[in-house]
Amino acid sequence: MSIETTISNYYNSLAAMNPQGWLDTLANDATIYDPVGKPALNPEKDSEKLFTILTNFYSKFEIERESLFIVNHEAAVKWKMTVISKNGKQANAEGITTFKLNEDGKITEVKAYWDENTLKSQLI
Repeated sequence: MSIETTISNYYNSLAAMNPQGWLDTLANDATIYDPVGKPALNPEKDSEKLFTILTNFYSKFEIERESLFIVNHEAAVKWKMTVISKNGKQANAEGITTFKLNEDGKITEVKAYWDENTLKSQLI
């Protein structure tokens, strides 16, 4: 599977709030910093909690990939996100996420650079 397809599946699974599809894009030992500055997520341990939060809080979760840059087994994506909370409030964010993939095409590391607090403040 190509890097572009793997990253597309990663984002599409997040937007669809599909934990198994999301996990299928990741290596068993993957680490996720989303956003950078927070403790790393361990997908196997933390995916249920993450997707429970997403499905309980958001009625819509959409990520538009604006640009994708690939070099060897690494990639960077510039994106915009729109969410609508269960109470009907909309929020927007944008950022850049870097990915490292192993030789099997699975994601081993994700670093998302964006301001989560600004997104949350729009939902209050």
